[in-house]
Amino acid sequence: MQTIYLKNLRRELDATDESFAASCCKKLDIPRDALIRMRIVRQALDARKKQDIFHCIHAELTLTDAAAKRVLHNARLGAEPVDASPKEPPVFGSERQNGRIIVVGLGPAGLFAAWTLAKHGYRPLVIERGRPIEERVKDVERYWCGGVREPDPDSNVAFGEGGAGTFSDGKLTTRIRDPHIDGVLKTLIECGAPEEIGYLAKPHIGTDRLRETVGRLRKRIEQAGGEVRFSTTLCDLRMQDGRVSHVLLRHGEATEWEPCAALILAIGHGARDTARMLWDKGVSMAPKAFAIGVRAEHPQAMINQSQYGPMANHPRLGAAEYRLTAKSGERGVYTFCMCPGGQVVASASGPEQVVVNGMSNFARDGKNANAAVVVQITPDDFGTHPLDGLNYLDRLERNTFLCGGADGCAPASTVGAFLRDEVSKPSRSVEPTYRPGVRYTRLSACLPDFAAVGIREGIRAFGRQLKGYDMEDAVLTAVESRTSSPLRILRDEGMESVSHRGLYPVGEGAGYAGGIVSAAVDGVKAAETVMRVFAPLP
Repeated sequence: MQTIYLKNLRRELDATDESFAASCCKKLDIPRDALIRMRIVRQALDARKKQDIFHCIHAELTLTDAAAKRVLHNARLGAEPVDASPKEPPVFGSERQNGRIIVVGLGPAGLFAAWTLAKHGYRPLVIERGRPIEERVKDVERYWCGGVREPDPDSNVAFGEGGAGTFSDGKLTTRIRDPHIDGVLKTLIECGAPEEIGYLAKPHIGTDRLRETVGRLRKRIEQAGGEVRFSTTLCDLRMQDGRVSHVLLRHGEATEWEPCAALILAIGHGARDTARMLWDKGVSMAPKAFAIGVRAEHPQAMINQSQYGPMANHPRLGAAEYRLTAKSGERGVYTFCMCPGGQVVASASGPEQVVVNGMSNFARDGKNANAAVVVQITPDDFGTHPLDGLNYLDRLERNTFLCGGADGCAPASTVGAFLRDEVSKPSRSVEPTYRPGVRYTRLSACLPDFAAVGIREGIRAFGRQLKGYDMEDAVLTAVESRTSSPLRILRDEGMESVSHRGLYPVGEGAGYAGGIVSAAVDGVKAAETVMRVFAPLP
């Protein structure tokens, strides 16, 4: 037997596994019994022609030796042999740990850093300012349904087990190319994520499945010897001989100094108080460009029709996605974090804030599609001090809170009213999904002038790219302000802080990732870096 890798196999939407296997054998001109096994490596939907939508498959095919030889010698097929070489084992250092290896934050970067350390015998201490996933979900739901006027400052959409991605679409697409990606996806599947995330070109877990997956991964960390402390906040650092030696941790009213061999900092980009503390301690940072805007909601049926045409209701297609880009002067305008069949969610993490984000369950079966429509913003707009971006967002989110009526409602507008820059009346065809509710207003009052102009120009351009996107009654809700971190915690090529040895800033909060998978990979690589210094615990 020999396994080969083959690209661009066509699979019809109605094909069964057997009929697809038979069509592959016909393409390769080999008998059906020569195909022993098939593993889909990548599956992408080709919907460029609305009358002819199909899946494009890249696959590993295990064939008989004779069939494999025949296929590999046919240059027209473009087949390649699969390298079965074993992976290189991890490299362990020899230095004795003077204190614990501490991971701060239990989002994707922190989870995978902790899991990598724990499974190799390092028994890390993981601290998370928020609560376990079961408690966190209840805290968030209490805020969304209006049971409390403000989010819990330490257990909300930004803080808690799983990080901000837990209340999202659970997208696993990434632009990075890294050999660690397969390991991240494999771990997620082992913890309950659907197996299809291992091969779909645009995989997602959905917030419902992601919550279960996150909880199982945390339990794995604990079973492997890691310790997880919830409701515990990093408050201070102590240095000795130029490196981090202790961290001050707060749990309730109690504080304690914990010895620290290495500190993997995976705080997420919502922890503005922690970022300010780090700046006060002299940790080197720089401002970074990001994007701000609104959430747009359309009927999912309209998006399906626009993307799939006459095949829109095919059961194998599901809810359609989109990704749109435009320009407003020199600024980019684009859709971000599109959630098919999802809802717009309240994502504030503190008092007197209104922040929106998108979320959808694995089934993506809600009536509305939503996505951020955002405009690029640079330090030229908000200031060149490392904390200027944080201060800018504080002001923007409070202004949005006031525009919404200071009762937790988010300001909203129909697309038509926003394009005409007038006070909006309620939409007649799209029911906003944001809870606790929206207040229709003149939405441009919530946004900087450049953002309002850019979003208008973007929506008009998107209407030319996707039929119906600029529909009169689509709903816009403000403000989408947490697309990425507004600062970068500077690190060297070894992932170590340029100012504080022993400090490893990782993930989205440090400015080095842009989604669940890239953050997880960053956490794995930081853990491996630390492992090359220290020996596992006896």
